[in-house]
Amino acid sequence: MKKILITGSKGQLGSELSAAREAIISGDIYFTDIDEVDLANAKQVQDLIYDIKPDYLINCAAYTAVDRAESDIENAYKVNSKAVKNIADAAPLSPRMKFIHMSTDFVFRGKRNSPYEENADPDPVSVYGKSKRQGELYALTYPLTAVIRTSWLYSEYGGNFVKTILRLAGEKEEIKVVNDQIGTPTWAADLASAIISILNITDEGEEYFVPGIYHYSNSGSCSWYDFAREIKNIKDLDIKIVPVSTAEFPLPAKRPQYSVLNLDKIKKTYRLAIPGWQESLMKCLNRL
Repeated sequence: MKKILITGSKGQLGSELSAAREAIISGDIYFTDIDEVDLANAKQVQDLIYDIKPDYLINCAAYTAVDRAESDIENAYKVNSKAVKNIADAAPLSPRMKFIHMSTDFVFRGKRNSPYEENADPDPVSVYGKSKRQGELYALTYPLTAVIRTSWLYSEYGGNFVKTILRLAGEKEEIKVVNDQIGTPTWAADLASAIISILNITDEGEEYFVPGIYHYSNSGSCSWYDFAREIKNIKDLDIKIVPVSTAEFPLPAKRPQYSVLNLDKIKKTYRLAIPGWQESLMKCLNRL
């Protein structure tokens, strides 16, 4: 029976993986978070991997406060970069361990107008994006690594855009949301399901695990304004949502203007069917 170690287990994705754990065909699952193991501490990471000797390590741990990262550079790199290096360096302590590391659409500058393939040149414009890109490079030094980039993650767990809109609808009559940044909302439950599908497919044989970089989001694309409008419409919220440009709504960190991800590679490699973002948003809102 395989052993599966999930780090960052109390975040959005880790929580969704925990909720869906019964869908994993076989395996003993171990969950850990910062209060148990500090991934930025190399010795703690070595001890963790040596003691458990996981067949799979799924790293969901991340520093995701995009704007705060601009002034909290050290901590952003500690979690998004140094911690990943520690995992990659310690991975050989568990022979043949597969490493699945989560990354982001923010590794791209966002100057395109067509979906980014995995081999597109990263060029992040924020501390968050740069720290995540450095983490990707560290992860890929270990040969049995799959990096999965995702975008605009939300779920019933933790803090996210969907929950923010729902909260503001109870506090304000009007909010402003940018309409010139284009990407794809991703329900963390769908991403968790995709990861579990990879675990189950590769349970059939090690050759089914294909290292490299992959993109996963829900299908389709929209602006943050469109996203907010869809939340409003589904929940029939009594709030006015006003579209504004990025220039009218300045924030400390720059965002990609366009960060839609091409999903063909992960669909083909792991035989995944990916739902549209509106369909998944409705399912999540029904849970909330």
